[in-house]
Amino acid sequence: MAAITMAEMWTTVGSTIASFMFVWTIIRQYCPYEVRQLLEKSMHRLMSFFNPYIHVSIHEFMGTRLNCSEAYAAVEAYLSTNSAKSAKRLKLEMEKDSKKIVLTMDEYEKVTDEFQGAEISWVCANPNPGKWNNSQPERRYYNLTFHKRYREMIAESYLEHVMKKGKEIRVKNRQRKLYTNGARDKYAYPRQPMWSNVPFEHPARFESSKDFYARIGKAWKRGYLLYGPPGTGKSTMIAAMANLLNYDVYDLELTAVKDNTELKKLLIEITGKSIIVIEDIDCSLDLTGHRKKKTEKETEDKNEEENKENNLKDREGKGSSKVTLSGLLNFIDGLWSACGGERIIVFTTNYVEKLDPALIRRGRMDKHIELSYCSFEGFKVLAKNYLLVETHPLFDTIDRLMEETKITPADVAEALMRKSPTEDVEKSLSKLIQALGEVKKEAATKKEEEESRVKHQPQ
Repeated sequence: MAAITMAEMWTTVGSTIASFMFVWTIIRQYCPYEVRQLLEKSMHRLMSFFNPYIHVSIHEFMGTRLNCSEAYAAVEAYLSTNSAKSAKRLKLEMEKDSKKIVLTMDEYEKVTDEFQGAEISWVCANPNPGKWNNSQPERRYYNLTFHKRYREMIAESYLEHVMKKGKEIRVKNRQRKLYTNGARDKYAYPRQPMWSNVPFEHPARFESSKDFYARIGKAWKRGYLLYGPPGTGKSTMIAAMANLLNYDVYDLELTAVKDNTELKKLLIEITGKSIIVIEDIDCSLDLTGHRKKKTEKETEDKNEEENKENNLKDREGKGSSKVTLSGLLNFIDGLWSACGGERIIVFTTNYVEKLDPALIRRGRMDKHIELSYCSFEGFKVLAKNYLLVETHPLFDTIDRLMEETKITPADVAEALMRKSPTEDVEKSLSKLIQALGEVKKEAATKKEEEESRVKHQPQ
């Protein structure tokens, strides 16, 4: 009897559902749009009344992809500690020098968390996976679900707990990275990120005054100009700064930036605790103090042809950069430069006299640091590092030669580099003396040629 009653019950339920679906189909086809909207809203309110759960979304990007959400990154780091215990589908991430493997939840995987007696569920979602023709980027998000009785506790305590723990985990697992902006075709690859990166593994470090520089490394934004001949250690200096402060490095290639708008977008996407490097600034675009002068006739003759070429290049995504000096100045200390902190901007150049004074004035570039030719004191540091010696009979000869000629630290290091394990200290120092003699001879030859050229010039 019970079995018959159960069968009848399921038959009744099935008939009711079928009738409802039939009626709903008729309503959707023949009812006016306004009536359908009213019915759908009423149904949604009815379902919401009986549904006791609240949903909160944390999206990866804020606004129109102008900035990556810090909240999303903190949630991702926080959930990585729980994912390995409960999730069934995981993503594995491991970076060099990391203490352990990091497992994060895969898309549409669900994990649960407990906080002050409340059970909370998290789901990682991606609303548009695999849409390669979509000009918009993937907008991943985390969905937080909890019972409405815990609303106050979630809003006031749990979310703050997640943000705090997530940031601590990010700092703990953080690895320095080297970023660069490459030539980018936004039509062929609309979702290609503005910056690409690799792990930053340069060995150069500061070994003295560590506490002093760590004390300076607070929330700041400063500019440094490193100038001097090639081979004097400008790039090595930047690497040492990054390793000391534990900052990422963004190598900005201005010639790959299409215009000032793209430069602004790059600035927005740069994270805090970063060093922004523009090497050989004197060779980047038209940023020198020597302005190009053209007559009106030359401009009119070439105007139409240049416009056609520029339009064609823009359509192909291969146009020349249109970044202006004004755009770069705004990048350094304009209004948009205030959108983030803890950044250091470093320019390097071999010819500081060629730069526009507005670009390197005091206040914009806070420090002008000259990295010049190697001195005898600098040589002794290199000799200690490369040869493990602090004194030698040949040091007097090297001191005298260095006073008479100019040689870069890179050339000194190359001469001191042992070619084989059996090469002794005296042989390495002799190679340096020979190199100094050759440099001195070349300098004397150039001086004679210059004097001869000036002497034979017509008066």
